[in-house]
Amino acid sequence: MLGRQKPHQRMQSPSLLPTRREALRQLSAGALLVLGQWPGSLHADNAQPAGRFRFIVVNDTHHMSPQCTDYLAGAVRQMKSSSPEFCLHCGDLTEKGEAGNMELVPDVFRSLDAPFYPVIGNHDYVTQSDRTAYEKRFPERLNYHFNHGGWQFLGLDTSEGQKYEKTVVAESTLRWIDDNLPRLNPRIPTVVFTHFPMGAEVTYRPLNTEDLLYRFRDFNLKAVFCGHFHGFTERTSGQAILTTNRCCALKRNNHDGTKAKGYFVCEASDGKLTRTFVEYAPASGGGL
Repeated sequence: MLGRQKPHQRMQSPSLLPTRREALRQLSAGALLVLGQWPGSLHADNAQPAGRFRFIVVNDTHHMSPQCTDYLAGAVRQMKSSSPEFCLHCGDLTEKGEAGNMELVPDVFRSLDAPFYPVIGNHDYVTQSDRTAYEKRFPERLNYHFNHGGWQFLGLDTSEGQKYEKTVVAESTLRWIDDNLPRLNPRIPTVVFTHFPMGAEVTYRPLNTEDLLYRFRDFNLKAVFCGHFHGFTERTSGQAILTTNRCCALKRNNHDGTKAKGYFVCEASDGKLTRTFVEYAPASGGGL
């Protein structure tokens, strides 16, 4: 005869066992990335917009001189050949956050004849606490969202002044996410763009990145575009792809030692997103 089962050996009632979805909800964003699962991508009723459109993603232009204006003007002319419907800029528009340079960058991108959506980078501050030039030129471009072609895009401020490493995403950004995500549709394709890297174990990733990413656990997240680390990195989780890219700057180099400068041309089609790196190499040379 079997002995009496000790309390800690008794099987848990099936009704108390967590479902697969509930278990996923309890995991950190980092664990979800490792498992290759993002709960929001599991929804059967996720929208798949039938339209098609292209857009540009560029980062780290580091404008600091008239020569940079000429360089960027050439890059924008090349971008225009892809017929993008808008452009995302993942921060570090300028080198030192000075008003004159901050004005010139959107002026150059105006010739793209498409909306320009930036986020702030650490080099867009004049001092640790002074981002006046950015806020004056882009008064509603710290944390914001917009819709296009049945997709939703969120630009998020992940800067901590001029700090470039071991940073923390500000509570003001996390509160903005908490206030605004309930107003958005978690089932439609979603893209996040920001300055600091969000991919697991990428250099310069903020210390509390998982606090930010976990807030999107129930969203149909397709891509997270980032800058700051001048080099290509890619992390995937189900349908979600988290990337950094090489810089598109005349006078700054790539951190990963590669020489090519450029940007992404992205195409959204039938609820899916493809991305192509396009090198910009002007005849006079690609950078210093």
